[in-house]
Amino acid sequence: MKIVSIAALAILSLTQSPLSFADTLNGKNLYVQRCAVCHGADIRGTGPLANKSTPPTPDLTTAAFKKRLKDYPGVIVSSVILRPNGDLIPATLKKNGVKIAPYAWRVNDFRDLNQYMLGVIAKSR
Repeated sequence: MKIVSIAALAILSLTQSPLSFADTLNGKNLYVQRCAVCHGADIRGTGPLANKSTPPTPDLTTAAFKKRLKDYPGVIVSSVILRPNGDLIPATLKKNGVKIAPYAWRVNDFRDLNQYMLGVIAKSR
């Protein structure tokens, strides 16, 4: 059932929504609460846990990552968050005593997070 849910969310996130529908505040809040501990506020892989994971947390402002976000809106974000073998992120958090509460992701959350990250990348270049 979990794999079916993941597949459904990935397929639904392929549908690119107009920017006007993206909730930038929701995207920012999700990023700050769930991603910044590793990726940092600047999304360059500068968070407090960035160098404590193996491999180290990547810089998400690179041209290659920006292209992936644009080419596969929401899919890149959702595939990292929902991957069936997603042991790396929880293991890194657990080893470092960081507790992030479980979250029931919605398709809109992936879209909002994707749009927020694209906005940060655009400002960083």
